[in-house]
Amino acid sequence: MADPSSYRPRPGQIPDSPGVYKFRDEHRRVIYVGKAKNLRQRLANYFQDLAGLHPRTRTMVTTAASVEWTVVATEVEALQLEYSWIKEFDPRFNVKYRDDKSYPYLAVTLNEEFPRVQVMRGAKKKGVRYFGPYGHAWAIRETVDLMLRVFPVRTCSAGVFKNAARTGRPCLLGYIGKCSAPCVGRVTPEEHRELADDFCDFMAGRTGTYIRRLEKDMMAAAEEMEYERAARLRDDVEALKRAMEKSAVVLADATDADLIAVAEDELEAAVQIFHVRGGRVRGQRGWVTDKVENVDTSGLVEHALQQLYGEESGDAVPKEVLVPALPEEPDAVSQWLADRRGSQVSLRIPQRGDKKDLMVTVQRNAQQALGLHKTKRASDLTTRSRALEEIAEALGLDTAPLRIECFDISHLQGDDVVASMVVFEDGLARKGEYRRFQIKGFEGQDDVRSMHEVISRRFRRYLQEKERTGEWEETPAATGPVPAGPVVSGPVPAPDAVPADGGAPADGESREDDGRPKRFAYPPQLLVVDGGQPQVAAAKRALDELGIDDIAVCGLAKRLEEVWLPDDDDPVVLPRSSEGLYLLQRVRDEAHRFAITYQRAKRAKRIRSSPLDAVAGLGDTRKQALIKHFGSVKKLRQATIDEICEVPGIGRRTAESVAVALAAAAPAAPAVNTATGEIMEEDDGGSTT
Repeated sequence: MADPSSYRPRPGQIPDSPGVYKFRDEHRRVIYVGKAKNLRQRLANYFQDLAGLHPRTRTMVTTAASVEWTVVATEVEALQLEYSWIKEFDPRFNVKYRDDKSYPYLAVTLNEEFPRVQVMRGAKKKGVRYFGPYGHAWAIRETVDLMLRVFPVRTCSAGVFKNAARTGRPCLLGYIGKCSAPCVGRVTPEEHRELADDFCDFMAGRTGTYIRRLEKDMMAAAEEMEYERAARLRDDVEALKRAMEKSAVVLADATDADLIAVAEDELEAAVQIFHVRGGRVRGQRGWVTDKVENVDTSGLVEHALQQLYGEESGDAVPKEVLVPALPEEPDAVSQWLADRRGSQVSLRIPQRGDKKDLMVTVQRNAQQALGLHKTKRASDLTTRSRALEEIAEALGLDTAPLRIECFDISHLQGDDVVASMVVFEDGLARKGEYRRFQIKGFEGQDDVRSMHEVISRRFRRYLQEKERTGEWEETPAATGPVPAGPVVSGPVPAPDAVPADGGAPADGESREDDGRPKRFAYPPQLLVVDGGQPQVAAAKRALDELGIDDIAVCGLAKRLEEVWLPDDDDPVVLPRSSEGLYLLQRVRDEAHRFAITYQRAKRAKRIRSSPLDAVAGLGDTRKQALIKHFGSVKKLRQATIDEICEVPGIGRRTAESVAVALAAAAPAAPAVNTATGEIMEEDDGGSTT
């Protein structure tokens, strides 16, 4: 690990003009490329105190051994040079988008004497006109099949073309009218190229001209009583309209635009692009990337623009590019795009109307792409095994943690404090074993104290389960159960001192012989808490107080994704590409989701509660009748018992109960274990989601 101060340039050496800089490692390999409006100010940010740097930036500067820069005249030149160097050196610490699949394009080979229409993948070739990308190759073939009736352009390979020219017989498409058969001289090269140009114009969105022309020719043929020709033209018009219907109109003003959306988390980001031409979605593509460098949404958008248009020119760059966030230097990026297109390009964030609505759709696709990528990554057995091994190695565990439990605390400004416990076994969620807790040991906001309480309650129940199943043996000299094996060591509370708490069991959970559900019978190999040093220390202290010393504890701090261990002053920083870090993050995020879902439901239930809930035997129908009769709970509270009795269905005894309840104004308490405060009943679908 290098010390950045060993290669830090003197401030006077660095110019204050625009430029591009490269960090190299000890082997002279370029590991990071960046651009700056002011090189001196930007590079100074990398050589501050390491503790103040983002972990990814800290890793980069300590891996580097030197830095160099190149001065340019404008920010646009800096953007172009940065893109060129990233393509050339492929730096390990730069964000690089990777296609989640190779998208097919509809291509017209205008660089050939007789242009050919075909499906193409991979790198784009000079002299070839591309349309798309499409989600599936069959979608291209369906479109081409419809359009060949009107634009009979060659679609055969070079070998088939040469063989037909040699034999003097065209292929089947030439006989059925879906190819103009230039191979046998039915049309001249100039006439065939005109057909190819018309095909490209139609695909580029200039559809109205051809349809109006065909309709005019159809009417003229009908007037001249050339009905067969008029019927063929009618069928041509229908074929073009069916081809157009395959891409619905999304922008009524025939806009040419690309819409870019980004979905991201701490480690990865997904980008989705919709290509709109002539107001219709002509193509869609997406990328997924690891967030190697410290980059925000604006930076991700800029990298996406570089990758999307770095090799494009002319009409391939649309007049309008809609993004979720503007790059750091929007004017420079807009000018760079304009230079590539040859005319002005509008780069902006849609604020209202159809374009904003379509951007919501693109954003939804990006979120789904990121979720699908994570699902595929999590479902792979080899990947899960590697993740568990990396966690074991990073935390110094003897074996891979096959069972991981994660705890999180959730509240709203100190109210409705709850906790969640989620379980992952072999890298997969076991939602039937999720648990939720209500913090009742104290009032107010204290995440550390809440974490200690929850961990204590969970593992007290574990010890009680171990005793009940006979894994502890009573001895005459002992005042409480003594552990029979290496699972637990140290003093253990006597059975009558252990509160019988536990989370609500999920539906379908296996049960003991006596019919009681299993709850906390299995210990985890790794206990994860959502938080840093304080939360980890609280969890460790709770285990120590119970005499449990064979369960590893760690915390995952959300802001910097650092792993904290008990009694360590410095965190464990897992590599950005680590599958172990990805698994820990997924476990932590699931615990957070489960906790906040319960906290919101609990808060909503409290808000919806009414003093009438405390009246035994008073159902919803009679509650509504009371409120409807008096207008509000306040007016009902002011009513006399005789007045309450006037409501249909309300007898005197019920009226007295209502009056007492309203006088006490006692809120309805949730059904909880009175000893521990843990939720004992299921609502809204049980204890799992």
